[in-house]
Amino acid sequence: MSEIVFIVEQDPEGGLIARALGASIFTQADDEARLHDAVRDAVRCHFDEDKRPSVIRLHWFRDEVIAA
Repeated sequence: MSEIVFIVEQDPEGGLIARALGASIFTQADDEARLHDAVRDAVRCHFDEDKRPSVIRLHWFRDEVIAA
């Protein structure tokens, strides 16, 4: 696997949550910088070194409601 993709969303209770597509990896953090560290750590823990993706891609999802 050369790449793994995470969907990143605002946590309703505060901070950010990230869920991997195609792998059972979930992590959360208070801010973007800490989320980067948490995602890297989660990927390192989930995959053996020889199977670890070389790229982690974050897709940011933002649900926005505006007045009509």
